[in-house]
Amino acid sequence: MGCSSSLPGRNAKSLGSLNVENSMATDPKNLRVKLVLLGDSGVGKSCIVLRFVRGQFDSNSKVTVGASFLSQTLALQDSTTVKFEIWDTAGQERYASLAPLYYRGAAVAVVVYDITSEETFRKAKYWVKELQKHASPGIVMALVGNKADLEENRALSSEGAKEYAEGNGMFFIETSAKTSNNINELFQEIAKRLPQTS
Repeated sequence: MGCSSSLPGRNAKSLGSLNVENSMATDPKNLRVKLVLLGDSGVGKSCIVLRFVRGQFDSNSKVTVGASFLSQTLALQDSTTVKFEIWDTAGQERYASLAPLYYRGAAVAVVVYDITSEETFRKAKYWVKELQKHASPGIVMALVGNKADLEENRALSSEGAKEYAEGNGMFFIETSAKTSNNINELFQEIAKRLPQTS
């Protein structure tokens, strides 16, 4: 389910700028960071981004086609600013082959699953393996269990997901784009883990 406008998956102009190898700006107090979201269709990737960037949630949002791009700047307590350049990828299987174009050169990868669906967690594990094989060395990775507002329909324990994340060098957090729970905390934690801000 997409919560923001989408870019066509085969737009040569939009894809041409994706392969910037230096995904972080050199000024240590004003970072520019390429971030990619990966995960199955319907897990709420676009909703997380829209909630973070615009403070909005749209329960009737459309599916992302190819990928969409948004940016947001986060100010940290030490006066560092981090401008996230966020690539929200489509989760449908037919777009999976395009994903490497988006995560190549990314400094951050956020892998999202739906806490009410074991299948989306299996897909998240697939993306983690792909990132481990093909992503930039030193990439910051987060595993996000979204839809935490649907606790009564939970299919996966947070303990199991956290253990998986830690075993794969990621940090874990559960969010709800609907209620905005832990959305800002997710991006603040990412910012803290960037090499230039430590």
